[in-house]
Amino acid sequence: MIFGVVGMLKLVAGSYLFVITERKCVGSYLGHPIFKIISLKVLPCVHSVKNSTPEQKKLENEFSRLLKVAERTTGLYFSYDTNLTLSTQQLYDLGNESKMLPLWRQAEPRFLWNSYMLEALIDKKLDPYLLPVVQGSFHNFQATIGKEIVDVTLIARRCTRRNGTRMWRRGADREGHVANFVETEQIIQINGFTSSFVQVRGSIPFLWEQIVDLTYKPKFEIVRPEQAPQIAERHFLDLRKMYGSVLAVDLLNKHGGEGRLSDMFSNAMQPIVSEDLRYLHFDFTKICGHVHFERLSFLYDQIADFLVKNGYFLLNEESEKMEQLGVVRTNCIDCLDRTNITQSMIARKILELQFRRIGVFAAEETISSHPKLDRCFRILWANHGDDISIQYAGTAALKGDLVRSGQRRVQGILKDRYISLKRYYLNNFSDGTKQDAFDLLQGHYKVSVGGDITPPSQKGGLEAIASFPLALCLVLIALLLTTMSLGQFGNDPRHLLFSVVWGSISVGIASFVRAKGRIFCNRPRLQLHDKPGY
Repeated sequence: MIFGVVGMLKLVAGSYLFVITERKCVGSYLGHPIFKIISLKVLPCVHSVKNSTPEQKKLENEFSRLLKVAERTTGLYFSYDTNLTLSTQQLYDLGNESKMLPLWRQAEPRFLWNSYMLEALIDKKLDPYLLPVVQGSFHNFQATIGKEIVDVTLIARRCTRRNGTRMWRRGADREGHVANFVETEQIIQINGFTSSFVQVRGSIPFLWEQIVDLTYKPKFEIVRPEQAPQIAERHFLDLRKMYGSVLAVDLLNKHGGEGRLSDMFSNAMQPIVSEDLRYLHFDFTKICGHVHFERLSFLYDQIADFLVKNGYFLLNEESEKMEQLGVVRTNCIDCLDRTNITQSMIARKILELQFRRIGVFAAEETISSHPKLDRCFRILWANHGDDISIQYAGTAALKGDLVRSGQRRVQGILKDRYISLKRYYLNNFSDGTKQDAFDLLQGHYKVSVGGDITPPSQKGGLEAIASFPLALCLVLIALLLTTMSLGQFGNDPRHLLFSVVWGSISVGIASFVRAKGRIFCNRPRLQLHDKPGY
């Protein structure tokens, strides 16, 4: 059974149709059912490789492999009745003419995940079947406050302009579009009132990269630093057009590579700060450490005036409304763990302000005063952080136990170690192919149908057979033999020589792997067209 059409891609030997074959209702958005895509299938149509050259057949097989990766894309949501790409405030501001348009025509392009794939179907008169799809997160819960029942919903909308994976999409492009840019909207409905609050996150807005080379933490490289002020200006001009006033909160520390990026960010902001654009640095690691998140109150004290001045969206039963006039933009290095904790703190404070405004909370009442509400709120934001992290880094967020329960546990620390190792593996040996699939789906790489085709670069000789698992296995075997030889040293002094030999071999293999990191790393292989920003 097919539940909707996501779009179509034209490749070398024909076209491929993306359809939804399994869905799950995960809640409602302003009264409309919201579905999560559980199974996405790619169906070949008008497909023939009979007249293709061997090179074209080879390339088509490569693309088909990427389409299989695309089928496993996570965090995709849609609705048949409303437009998930638009915030609550934008939906209520839609004119009557816009409301009459098909859903995909109403969509905000930056959050329309299948924008490029819809292009091939736009002229086919299939409007009723074309669904705007958002990549991000959708969670909600109900709680009781006194005699009132409150619905709380949290939505994430991922921007497609510089979409990608953690190490393969860093910083900004030349147009000011940044990696891991996500809009987060928290919506409440209670006693006839609807209220929402929007925040955004995104990578540091200038050209920088972190090329994987098998080290645990590759070096940060700032590219064309002289262009940083212009690129930052383009980025924040776009944000101001979209959201109004902007407060940029930078959570980086001031040491090493992070410190250099933070200093560059601060210097790039100096010429463009104004009454409508503020920049604030808050060293999250130094002030909060790994457990003292209550110290984020120091940050709140510095931004409270901005939050109160720019407010949130509020609509009552008589359709009288107040609008949100500005947005807080938060970043750390990945815009994942520290960013999510900070955004949840801001969202908690705003939710308390909204409840007081509506009359549900007394002047000194807080979310912590209601244990069930507090627990549901923590879980909501922890799940939200996990979803965003899985899409960008391939794993759940770090410090999830602290966000969920407010306490740091041994199990949580061990889980974080596992997550960090998994991120390392995915970044080096898996995300390159995933990045290729993203670039293909969203039009950053365009296939020249019938024209000259540049196949993905192929490796030969040693590079064709080199693999990280093999290298790791050899290192472990050499280390095991070294240990065994040392254990026998007391019985036979010759074992000391053997241990030195095996130890040297293990060090040599490790050094070779480090030096040839780019051979073993799973790097994106599609040759991107010379498009601005790439």
